[in-house]
Amino acid sequence: MAELTSRLAIDAQGVARRFGARWVLRGISLQVRPGETVGLLGANGSGKSTLLRILATLLRASSGRAMISGHDVSTDADAVRGTIGFLAHSPGLYDDLTARENLAFAVAMLGIKPITIDATLERVGLSAVANERVRGFSAGMQRRLALGRMMLAKPRVLLLDEPFSNLDVAGISLMSSVIGESVRDGGAALAVLHELAPAAGLINRTVTIADGRIAA
Repeated sequence: MAELTSRLAIDAQGVARRFGARWVLRGISLQVRPGETVGLLGANGSGKSTLLRILATLLRASSGRAMISGHDVSTDADAVRGTIGFLAHSPGLYDDLTARENLAFAVAMLGIKPITIDATLERVGLSAVANERVRGFSAGMQRRLALGRMMLAKPRVLLLDEPFSNLDVAGISLMSSVIGESVRDGGAALAVLHELAPAAGLINRTVTIADGRIAA
C-alpha cells in the first residue's frame, strides 16, 4: 500500500469538511496517478471547490487525509505547495499592478529566474499588454495571466477550478495545451469542470461529487 501511495499524484482518503454544523464534504476518497487528467463534476455547492482548496493547503480537512506526491497536505504543506499549481476560480491578481509586475511579484515570492517573465507573457498571449494595469483587463485576459503565474514554477500537479471559464476559443486552446503538456511530462491534473465540452479529448476520466460524496 505504501508503494502504491508513493506513486500517486493525488491520494485523498475519507476527506471530510464542515463549516459550522453543515458538512460540505462527507468522506471523499479519490486517487489521481501521474499522467492522468481527472475532471471533477457536480452541482453548485456539492463540495468540488472545497476539495480543491484542501488539496491546495488553503483549507484543513475536518477529518480524513490527503497526500500530494507523497506529501501530507496538513503536516507537509510547504512541500505540497512546491509541487502544485493552483488555479482558483477567482484570478487573485493585483489590480493596480501591471501584468509584468504581477508576474515579477510571483517570481520574487517563488525565487524563480526573472527571465521566465517575458517568455511566460508571450506564451499566454499578453506580451502586447505587459505594461498595462490588470484592472483594465477583461475576465479572459485575467484568466490568461493567472495561468501564466501558475506556469512560472513548472508545477507537477495541477489543481484547476473551472479553468476554461471566461476564455474564448483561443484561450481554451491555450489552457488545454498547457494542461496537456504538463500531464504528458509526467504531471497530473484535477480540474473542476462546469461542462465537459471544453475539456473534450483532454480528460481521462471524470468523478462526480453529489451532496459531499463521490457519486456512484
